[in-house]
Amino acid sequence: MTRFKKTILFIHRWLGFISGLVVFIVSITGCIFCFQDEIQDLIHDYRKVEVQYKPYLAPSLLKAEALKGRKGATASYIYYYGANRPAGVLVNLPKDQMVYVYLNPYTGKITATENPARNFFIIVEYIHLYLLLPPKIGGMIVGISVIIFVVLMITGIVLWWPKRKSDRKRSFNIKWNGRWRRINYDLHNVLGFYATGIAIILAFTGLSIAFDWMREGIYTTANLGKVYPSEKITPKSDSLLKTKVDNRFIIDEAFAVAQAKSPSAEMFLIYDDASVAGTVGITAFAQSLHYYKSDEYLFEKYTGKLLKQTTHAQKSPGLKMNDMNYDLHVGQVLGFTGKIIAFLASLICASLPITGFIIWLGKRKKSKSKKVKEVVHRRVVRQHLS
Repeated sequence: MTRFKKTILFIHRWLGFISGLVVFIVSITGCIFCFQDEIQDLIHDYRKVEVQYKPYLAPSLLKAEALKGRKGATASYIYYYGANRPAGVLVNLPKDQMVYVYLNPYTGKITATENPARNFFIIVEYIHLYLLLPPKIGGMIVGISVIIFVVLMITGIVLWWPKRKSDRKRSFNIKWNGRWRRINYDLHNVLGFYATGIAIILAFTGLSIAFDWMREGIYTTANLGKVYPSEKITPKSDSLLKTKVDNRFIIDEAFAVAQAKSPSAEMFLIYDDASVAGTVGITAFAQSLHYYKSDEYLFEKYTGKLLKQTTHAQKSPGLKMNDMNYDLHVGQVLGFTGKIIAFLASLICASLPITGFIIWLGKRKKSKSKKVKEVVHRRVVRQHLS
């Protein structure tokens, strides 16, 4: 092994020790989360409703129904998940608690109430993002570990890359009929190679969730440095109108406008900003439970005036890339096939710290055995000479 490769191996090994446990946890929770929508649809009946060929109930009615009997509660987020899915209202309760209230969007009947803190997949997501630590601390640990993991994948390719052409065919295949240590070695190297491209995409999209600078970096890079000032402008409502108008039904007017402007959208998210100068924001998504391809609208919360609209077609490449981030991260940008790819790549990533540790352990034992043999040999030679 050359001096250069010895240095790379040293870096690869110690970075693996530093980040291995976190990489395993993040990867295995990523595996579990990939199919969370499909699994939850199977085990929760309330995630589907019978399609009725009539308009959805107004968001103000759903909000009022969700808040009924909950003294001191507020609600800023209202979701219409799709024609065959319930609407959802995120209710903020006193003492920093919250519940999701699911309602039939055609009748307003409450179909389920869910505490997100007890939802298995939300807990898995929280582990994936923060390791169940406070978000700032956990997010930083996960983010740094993911950066280290990217370096590990690159150094791993350097170490794996075959020197001779005759070795390349062997390097791309797992020798299943070999001894278990050889199979483990191949699992680490060969599967690591095949997963590298997907793993780096998953890592970058994960870093974009964890760090604003990564999101900005993707935005700037995709835009080739070109500036789009209109995308950075966030209009505000006229706070002087607060006491002069009754704005309880502005969200209904805003929702009707968004539906008319995005008639083919399957899912809508309504955000009623409670701050004095806040706005009513409505995002219309092209496909239910997918977050790429969306039109965004901002309304004055006291008059209902449309302040800003940004359709998917109008968005810059950088903004489109950031919109695609979640769907890329879980693989659903390519549909069910993409989820399978993301699942398998995550599973391989989870296996790499384990197979790598076994390789290191085997070499360590081999090194110790070699030293013992050398000591025994010296003793035998001394006794023979004496």
